[in-house]
Amino acid sequence: MSVNTYQSIQQKKASGKKSFAVLIDPDKITVDGLDKLIRLAEDAKVDYIFVGGSLVITNRLDEVVLQIKQQSSIPVVLFPGSPSQVSKYADALLYLSLISGRNPELLIGQHVISAAAVKKSGLEIMSTGYMVIDGGAPTTVSYISNAAPIPSDKNEIAMCTAMAGEMLGMKLIYMDAGSGAKKPITESMIEAVSKVIEVPLIVGGGIKDPEKAYLNCKAGADMIVIGNAIEKDPQLILDMSAAIHGLSIVK
Repeated sequence: MSVNTYQSIQQKKASGKKSFAVLIDPDKITVDGLDKLIRLAEDAKVDYIFVGGSLVITNRLDEVVLQIKQQSSIPVVLFPGSPSQVSKYADALLYLSLISGRNPELLIGQHVISAAAVKKSGLEIMSTGYMVIDGGAPTTVSYISNAAPIPSDKNEIAMCTAMAGEMLGMKLIYMDAGSGAKKPITESMIEAVSKVIEVPLIVGGGIKDPEKAYLNCKAGADMIVIGNAIEKDPQLILDMSAAIHGLSIVK
């Protein structure tokens, strides 16, 4: 594989550079819409493109990944909501373990089911401690996972959960308020978690404007993931990227 995605994430973190990932749901984008999004992502110098969703009901995963790969050099990372969301055409896969919940299926059960197919895919596998944080509204991920999110004001729970994930060998910690969250994760929680772990910290969910993206980075997020806001207004990619990458330059 020509691109070692995890190594690039680590290198950016080590040099103080912040990363920007655009999340694309195969169910919610058309061919023409994806063309436009790819062009904007290239212009904005987006670092990674995440593909996936809590529910993917169409059979377009391979098609979407291939369209991105044919038109862009940006690494494509799968963000799977289930074991079936695997495409060998991507660069890497976030192997998510829902460490914030107590559902054994999403801690290890589905991983056992998917292990052979994931291994065979040849994808770069990045073990990820996935933490769902209460975003003030029921989300698809909380419903599907049948697990309560971490309360938004319980920084100590988030800290200990992230530390446990890192000590269990997770390469990434991903804090997510969920798609369509009414309130994003607080800067105080991001700062608290970032101070107690050494692995890269990914933050997503409910980030609707460049200022919030900037503040999340300033608080300690190494990568910002934005999906819903860009679905509604693709042009936001340019401003979001400037805010995220601008902090890297300042630092």
